[in-house]
Amino acid sequence: MADCFQIPSTMRIGPYQLKNNLVVAPMAGVTDRPFRQLCKRLGAGMAVSEMVTSNSLLYGSAKTRRRANHDGEVEPVSVQIAGADPVMLAEAARYNVAHGAQIIDINMGCPAKKICNVMAGSALLKDELLVGRILSAVVSAVPDTPVTLKIRTGWDRDHRNALNILRIAEDSGIQALAMHGRTRACGYTGHAEYDTIASVKAVARIPIIANGDITTPEKAAHVLAHTGADAVMIGRAAQGRPWIFREMHHYLQTGEHLPSPGVDEVYRILRDHLLELYSFYGELTGMRVARKHISWYTRGLRDSAQFRHAMNQLQSVAEQLQAVDDFFDRCRNIATHIDDAALVIRPGDSGLQGEADE
Repeated sequence: MADCFQIPSTMRIGPYQLKNNLVVAPMAGVTDRPFRQLCKRLGAGMAVSEMVTSNSLLYGSAKTRRRANHDGEVEPVSVQIAGADPVMLAEAARYNVAHGAQIIDINMGCPAKKICNVMAGSALLKDELLVGRILSAVVSAVPDTPVTLKIRTGWDRDHRNALNILRIAEDSGIQALAMHGRTRACGYTGHAEYDTIASVKAVARIPIIANGDITTPEKAAHVLAHTGADAVMIGRAAQGRPWIFREMHHYLQTGEHLPSPGVDEVYRILRDHLLELYSFYGELTGMRVARKHISWYTRGLRDSAQFRHAMNQLQSVAEQLQAVDDFFDRCRNIATHIDDAALVIRPGDSGLQGEADE
């Protein structure tokens, strides 16, 4: 793994020098402010907010306004917007900058049907002229704020146009490009196309962030070395495992692995995360949002399927916290480290799946 020592360890977006080149992917329903802050504390260099659609932002629900809340967030604050109308996206960018965004990210990578059916997300890759109009409109709307772009390799295997999108992005003033190594048609199946990312990086004049299937420190090192990318973006692998960023950072710096977190540390991280969720959302909504995070933190552990089923029936914060306390007390009785606690993985004990634009 000596090659990992030659890999750049940081990157710059506009005026912002990131502390490292590990980025939290925008994931719908996951990368809220508490999760972004947690990942940054545990080693991420930047975290992109969950996607906010331009029309809902401008015509506003309380839920959407909450997504635009960045109070106390560690810099830089990167906010992802989505839509298909250049004028509305430009206005959404201005709104977010006025409310604390320091980087605006444009979503042209989401494969979800509800997004693509309104010609947003990765569906925009089918209309390169519209891509150009959107990027130019947003960059012009916030001239003092860096604008970045998230894409896939194309709409399908017969229409991979990432190189064309790169040229449009560079000509429009986009300052970094994140690229998931699959087409929209692939969804999350098959293997990420690191060769395609490498071909884009080879001619790019802006930083390239590689995304897709980056689940371990070794994989992060491999993808950085193979693609030449300036950074990697981590999504689903961080669900219930936010310490993955410190593990990756340490490995990229030293070629060595950190010990897996102990049961007590995982318990402290989870419990602090829960308290942040209750504070951010209010107790009722926070308790409901917390369920999926609890499931992710405990997946693979002994009897966790039974625990999750029981926990999802609970209707108060006090009950939820007590259930977590009791479960981790049982874990302490059988293991010192989380890896040791995964002694019995029952069929179907893989946790919940979250919506992800990863």
